[in-house]
Amino acid sequence: MESGDIIVGLDSGTSVVKAVAFDLTGKQLACASVRNRYYRAAGGAAQQSMSQTWQDAASALRQLGDHIDNLAARVALAVTAQGDGSWLVDAEDRPVGDAWIWLDARAAPTVATLNQHPLAQARFSATGTGLNTCQQGAQLAHMDRHFPELLAKADVALHCKDWLYLNLTGVRATDPSEASFTFGNFRHAGYDDTVIDALGLTHRRHLLPEIVEGTETTHPLTREAAALTGLRAGTPIVLGYVDMAMTALGAGVHTGEANTACSIVGSTGVHLRSVTVDDVWLNPAQTGYVIPLPWPGYVTQVQTNMASTLNLDWLLNVAGDLLQSFGCETDHARLVAQIDSWLTHTTPGTLLFHPYISLAGERGPFVNASARAGFTGLHYQHTFGDLVRGVVEGIGMAARDCYQAMGQDRPGEIRLTGGAVRSAPLRQILAAAIGAPVRISQREEAGAAGAAMMAAVAVGAFSSMAACAETWVRPLLDAPETPQPDLMQRYDALFPHYQQIRSDLPACWQALNICNGVNHE
Repeated sequence: MESGDIIVGLDSGTSVVKAVAFDLTGKQLACASVRNRYYRAAGGAAQQSMSQTWQDAASALRQLGDHIDNLAARVALAVTAQGDGSWLVDAEDRPVGDAWIWLDARAAPTVATLNQHPLAQARFSATGTGLNTCQQGAQLAHMDRHFPELLAKADVALHCKDWLYLNLTGVRATDPSEASFTFGNFRHAGYDDTVIDALGLTHRRHLLPEIVEGTETTHPLTREAAALTGLRAGTPIVLGYVDMAMTALGAGVHTGEANTACSIVGSTGVHLRSVTVDDVWLNPAQTGYVIPLPWPGYVTQVQTNMASTLNLDWLLNVAGDLLQSFGCETDHARLVAQIDSWLTHTTPGTLLFHPYISLAGERGPFVNASARAGFTGLHYQHTFGDLVRGVVEGIGMAARDCYQAMGQDRPGEIRLTGGAVRSAPLRQILAAAIGAPVRISQREEAGAAGAAMMAAVAVGAFSSMAACAETWVRPLLDAPETPQPDLMQRYDALFPHYQQIRSDLPACWQALNICNGVNHE
């Protein structure tokens, strides 16, 4: 085989690191994965070993080599990873302790303070991104106030993919997506002094690395990294964008049409709309993200649910526990296999469910750590199947709530990805609840594929991201599925009530948390 005929996407998630090989047409050839680990501690801490994360990534690449003949001589590599968080590195490129990851909640009081800063509105106008505890800007500001010794030891502040890139290439860098939604301006995808000032971090500006556009720039794999990964020194390495953008790109968030979108329906829900830079709508609630795409002139507007299919997992776990208490043999997979039957044999819209099951509350399209899930409209004749349908309808209503917060009620078309969207009845409910045609992508590893697409452009296999998408993305999109008119009409009638109920509940959520000894204020 020819040298350079394989692109590898390395995707380091919160719990799994995957190395995925593609040929130049975008066909997936092989995948290797390694379980990743993080830990929680008092005060809302959520941290991850930086050295272990690098070792896991190197291990995944070595394992991939066992599946592909002569991989080392044939490959270019792109890296993406979990977003947000703070991965601090000292002057010798060594970790300054364990990383604060996106699940870390310690910066919450600092976020509340920063949101009252005189430049808070200017910060949001530049980034298009609401401040939350996930983000590196908030975390560094919190460290500056409460853990200054960490920043005193640090020489550069990286994100997860940046840390892996440093280990692969010896180059300290970040990408335009995380740089601009954290410390910059989405209009030019660079740093913004006003934003940095609004975070109170002007005196820490030296910690911010250079910004590298991965479709245009590669750096060679070092000899040290080659020995650990099994690849050849000099292999071209590409710094991808943050994993949300890469997953959406691989799943088809943008293939050239106007007003396309992507929903990643996983444990959490991520809803991204592709728009031109000039068409970004900044919502008054100051929530969500604006994340650039590696496609000139385009960005994604993003709203994220803390819990999507996590709500369904909860309900099925309750059923499983009940069955087991009576000695019935069952497992989660058998209950999942029953979902389509429950959805098919129940009446639409007989109750409303607000899917805020996460202990962290909700962050999209509103931010409230006290938010909690609940059914409205239950009556004696409801069955377990009705509860399942209500939960799925609630997931769809929450997705519509997120899309509406991006400035328009409905996208022109939504590309769906995530394991749950293999269910045809579930797709029908999502399409009707949001009120837009949906398509699923047959792409298995969309995040790794999105990063690999950037590498394919960087090494000259394609002239542009648009040309690459025509080969890598469009052929894997199934035919559009239009919403059923009667079902959409039913959900259109219910949606204003869904929004009204969730706007009336915060006082109740807060009271319940206080009664349970939890106070997020």
